[in-house]
Amino acid sequence: MNIDFRSTLVVMRKELRDFYRDRRTFLMTLLLSPILFPAIMLGMFKLMENRASTQLEKDMTIPVAGSEHAPNLIAHLASHGIAARRASEAQVEQAVRSQQDDVGLVIDPDFGKDWHAGIPAKVELVTDTTRRNADVPVKRVEATLQQYSQTLGALRMLARGINPVVAAPVGVGTRDLATPEAKRGIMLSAMLPILLLISAFLGGIHLAMDTTAGERERQSLEPLLATPAARGAIVSGKMLAAVVIGFASLLLILLALKGSASLATGMGRMLDVSLPAIAKLLFILLPLVVIGTGLITFVAAGAKSMKEAQSHVMWMMMLPMIPTYALMASPLKDTDLWQYAVPFLSQNQLVQKVTRGESPDAQQWAVYLGCALALAAVLWLAAVWRYRQEKLAISA
Repeated sequence: MNIDFRSTLVVMRKELRDFYRDRRTFLMTLLLSPILFPAIMLGMFKLMENRASTQLEKDMTIPVAGSEHAPNLIAHLASHGIAARRASEAQVEQAVRSQQDDVGLVIDPDFGKDWHAGIPAKVELVTDTTRRNADVPVKRVEATLQQYSQTLGALRMLARGINPVVAAPVGVGTRDLATPEAKRGIMLSAMLPILLLISAFLGGIHLAMDTTAGERERQSLEPLLATPAARGAIVSGKMLAAVVIGFASLLLILLALKGSASLATGMGRMLDVSLPAIAKLLFILLPLVVIGTGLITFVAAGAKSMKEAQSHVMWMMMLPMIPTYALMASPLKDTDLWQYAVPFLSQNQLVQKVTRGESPDAQQWAVYLGCALALAAVLWLAAVWRYRQEKLAISA
């Protein structure tokens, strides 16, 4: 297909100039995401830190039924900042069910007798496992009870002249092979890919829709199509302008994340992405910017009005989310090459690699770039085909 690159650049400059004239939309497109995304992620880290400090370190009070049967256990809990509030078994269940308390204990009436007999004394942990806000308090109480049980077991063996070590015939240790970058990026790998994928895929959506469906609705597209410029050059110029805006927005988002991380404290420093990593992320996401622009241009060219074109935004926004949610339900190893041929899944896996401080190998790069660029070319050809239809110049 013959493309006049001079005409392409002329159309691109024209569309960028027109977009810049609408200063409010221009600034919202370029600056809203770089301001909003770091604020969201830093806010999430701050909430997580507050939750950890209040639920792990702060003293807590829990309802306990039958506390009189285990005074030593109650004293052990109190020494770890867990105070007991006397209650009946029904009151404990009601307190947890009504979310007045996250966790409670029910001590068996025969606890003392079983304890003296040397048999397991029963203690029930009362909680609602479907409530995520109760996870930390439950684990804290459970760990304290486990520690009490292990301490008593060791003392009983010592009283019988037995070394407690014999109760642990196998010493199990953990050798963590994760790099410091991977540990630092564990939170990034969960949240950053979906934000970056949506930003890259829809970064140029305002310009792409306005230059096609918007101009068609304003009846300003027909004079442009009547010029000697080839339809391929026209659509290429419009797409290139949208790619420039999408790439610029993506770059500002990454720089904003790095800048905000340098000012943050605690968990917020996990957002610190190195400049080489930013370069890799831009290289990974640039084909997705082109793919998104091609799809949006193709869809917008088939819409008779801007309102009709905007009705497609919802399902297009869902596309980058699909692999993220699928990986949450069924995680995959990132070693199979077929993953790097699947749109959105490939970008997700590559972004996670970069945030973990790893580098994709040559085969993974080749499969990804080949398939991504091929899909971008197909969408570009589809958009050119739409622009070649004469009905495109007819407004709603």
